[in-house]
Amino acid sequence: MIITDNHMHLYNHLRLKALKEFKEAGGTHVFLVSLLCHHYEVVPKSGKDFSAVFDEHIRLVERANDIVKTYAVLSVHPAEITVLGSRYGVEKAAEIMKEALEVAGKYVAEGKAVAIKSGRPHYEVSEKVWKLSNEVLMHAFEIAKDVDCAIQLHTESYNREGMEEIAKMAEKAGLKKERVIKHFSPPLVKDFEEIGIFPSVIASGNNVLEAASQGDRFFVETDYIDDRNRPGAVLGPKTVPKKVKELISKYGEDIAYKICVENIEKIYGIELEL
Repeated sequence: MIITDNHMHLYNHLRLKALKEFKEAGGTHVFLVSLLCHHYEVVPKSGKDFSAVFDEHIRLVERANDIVKTYAVLSVHPAEITVLGSRYGVEKAAEIMKEALEVAGKYVAEGKAVAIKSGRPHYEVSEKVWKLSNEVLMHAFEIAKDVDCAIQLHTESYNREGMEEIAKMAEKAGLKKERVIKHFSPPLVKDFEEIGIFPSVIASGNNVLEAASQGDRFFVETDYIDDRNRPGAVLGPKTVPKKVKELISKYGEDIAYKICVENIEKIYGIELEL
């Protein structure tokens, strides 16, 4: 049986041991997402410098594949506009981020990664930063369209208006809305189906069961960060296998297969194998 965690990080705590825990709990497939540049001690002067981040992440994914089937998602985190903006100014930061997304797109086109990640700040920012962030996000959608890949998004907390705005941006870029994945989603499966973008439900509490009560159009994730200063945050690596097994006990294996295999294959355009 395939059990997929759609969004996980490995950083400076358990590292690959986290995936061993995931496997021992029944997990089989995982999407590993790269972190911000400072997590790799990279200070980019241009978007091309993100190659050092992406290369290190891909090497990690290659090692992780010895444990479970692992896919690379290359991130230009929306918070970079704040981090890099403090050094270069926000206009320059946005330029660096756009170029970095182009680099990420090339890696996807070369088969080194299966998706990119972008978004917009989840915290309060100035109107100028918000405008620039949306320009970066629009550029990310255009790249995903050009290289024909899915895109995970880190955004503000769910609100209908915001998600509809994002869906319209994707449409404008010519990207299928369903290939836009809202990372850290609440279990509002029906709402997301109406909006068109795809929810990756955070597997806390009863979220997975609540999502399943509304349909099967979703992924599940832990957003495990692997930070030694916050062990177990956001959710531990065993969480998704545990929650998927709870799902099976209540709704049967068909829905688990739908969310962990069929949805993944359709949205990412890949074929899962055990």
